[in-house]
Amino acid sequence: MKKIIIMAALLASTIGAFAQTADLRRKIEVTGIAEKEVTPDIINVSISLKEYLDGKKKTTISQLEQQLEKAVAEAGIAKEDFTVNNVSSWNYTIEKKKNPDFLASKQYGIKFRDLNKFNQVLSKIDPKGIQSTNIDSYDYSKVNDLKKELKVQALLAARDKASYLVAALGDKLGGAINITETDNSSFPSPRMYANMMFKGAAADSAVPESDIDFKKIKLSFQINAIFEIK
Repeated sequence: MKKIIIMAALLASTIGAFAQTADLRRKIEVTGIAEKEVTPDIINVSISLKEYLDGKKKTTISQLEQQLEKAVAEAGIAKEDFTVNNVSSWNYTIEKKKNPDFLASKQYGIKFRDLNKFNQVLSKIDPKGIQSTNIDSYDYSKVNDLKKELKVQALLAARDKASYLVAALGDKLGGAINITETDNSSFPSPRMYANMMFKGAAADSAVPESDIDFKKIKLSFQINAIFEIK
């Protein structure tokens, strides 16, 4: 008998606790989406320079680097947007002593905020010393502001949807109970068009024309929201 009383008491306390924690509010769950496409206005480019021999005369990596640095400065590109990414040899001096014909190369990263300056910079460099160029990534200068704007639009779209659905039932929409967001944005993959080798006869011609063809960045946000029904 005593055991039965204890079990009944435990059962009653469990039911009471469940009643206190269970959310018995009427709710509606909806989704709002906001999207926008923008054209990238920033490209991150890597340029690889390499020493070369013209008969017995060598054009050194230092000479090529000076050309690049001057071209970057004349194009008005900020110092922080111009970096050295990689050097072909960890110890150029030792390699040069071992092999007098050793040709060093260096890779640089440039962030172009004015896309027209891409050709401007390349045209100032000895084309024979340009080993390759690649577009590493794209970006949009006002992307953070645009993301905030789209998130708000998606949330308001979710609220409006919930409001007219609830109104159709003769009820009123209450406050938000839960909000979650999903980022479905897509950035275009870098085009490896620029993996162009400037060698042989082609190296004697002018710097190749840029064929940068930008796919737009698509920013897309989905908001899943749960609202109370009053």
